[in-house]
Amino acid sequence: MRFLRKFCLIFAILAVLSGGLCSCDQGSGAENDAPIKFVEITNAERITLLVGDSFTLEHNIEDEYAENLTFSATGSAVEVSGDGVITAVSEGKSSVTATYAVGDFTSSDTILVTVEEEDTTDRTVFTPEISGAAPTLSGNDPYAGVSKTEFYKNYTPAKSWEDAYYRSQHGLLSGSITVPDQMHQPAVYQPKKDGMYIKNTSYRYEDGGKTYIVTDSQGNEVLRIYQGGGYITLEEVAAYMIAFGGSADSIPANYTSKKSGKPASSIWGEYLRVNHSYFSGNTSSYPYEPVLPNISGCGGSLQYYEMDIGTTGTKTPTQTSGQYNNGTKIIRGAARLVYGRRDINGSGIFERNEIYVFYTYNHYNDFVEYLNYFGGWGKVFGNTTGGGVFDSETKYNPTPYPEVYWGRLSEGRTADAEIYIFIDTRKIWEHLDACA
Repeated sequence: MRFLRKFCLIFAILAVLSGGLCSCDQGSGAENDAPIKFVEITNAERITLLVGDSFTLEHNIEDEYAENLTFSATGSAVEVSGDGVITAVSEGKSSVTATYAVGDFTSSDTILVTVEEEDTTDRTVFTPEISGAAPTLSGNDPYAGVSKTEFYKNYTPAKSWEDAYYRSQHGLLSGSITVPDQMHQPAVYQPKKDGMYIKNTSYRYEDGGKTYIVTDSQGNEVLRIYQGGGYITLEEVAAYMIAFGGSADSIPANYTSKKSGKPASSIWGEYLRVNHSYFSGNTSSYPYEPVLPNISGCGGSLQYYEMDIGTTGTKTPTQTSGQYNNGTKIIRGAARLVYGRRDINGSGIFERNEIYVFYTYNHYNDFVEYLNYFGGWGKVFGNTTGGGVFDSETKYNPTPYPEVYWGRLSEGRTADAEIYIFIDTRKIWEHLDACA
């Protein structure tokens, strides 16, 4: 893991209710506390706050040892109290350190904090091509009283956004229930333009933007992804994030931002997936990682986030894991989806050409880009691809990001027609041989 193992820190957002909101007990005059949202950042070395933001650093040190934990901050951008409350006070940069010391033993964790003035300009977001109106819920919950055993006995994926909505209320998946393998599976035919793989820029939505249609490389519909549904396969989660991942908290319903979870206590059980956290891309600290496009950790303006992909097991030169979630415990393994989340530079605009989704099957050493169609995976690039030693900070050689052509899949069919016909012809002959 990419953090100090002796102990970890969790950021809890302190949401403060405004005076205009009333409490449940108006007679007492007491205000309701807004729910505290925990965002675990043990994999993040940096975080960006706005002036006035307030956070609490929480730790997993037992109460009887907590008196040995101290907090400190450098710079004037933030202030930190003795009990770990951080307040962003002015624009600039600071580092915040939590130190645990007992006798000769000392352990610490440091987070770099960038504080920005609040951007009051209007932010515009991509508006997809949408057909049809947003669905109206029927009010009849088809899964009320249905056991999970009964539900999964003759399982079929969700057929509509409304169906996915009701499923998620009961912790029931909307997509495939087949746990994926560690390696991605590229399509047999992947169109190219000017020698580069085409990254599909055609986005098909229905139901007021809540349904996303995933096609194959020839433009034929393969499956539908519903916003708010639960998904576990690499193809479905990748499609979900490219369709809906530009806004905060837009993740499949069976995901939690925490990096830990107990399947038995979650309504999702064996389909629970954990981790949705900031990915710094800091190649100074992790030189074996390749540089992702325009990533903020390397001077760019695009903020990336990561999330687990649960597999049947992951294997690296230093790690072998079992199934991600067997219903009792979670073994996180080495598979992650890393995606561009939002623009954090001066423009304040999250544009469609800033949406990137990458898969790393070996814990950030190598990446492959999702090209927005079923089986659409670009060239693998990164450390071991370039002949570097896995996870080595001295013998590394990450290859650069392979550029792709942004356009419609149909643009590559003329150029690749000869190859495309050969593939189809081969399938025909294979079929004839089988029938002979």
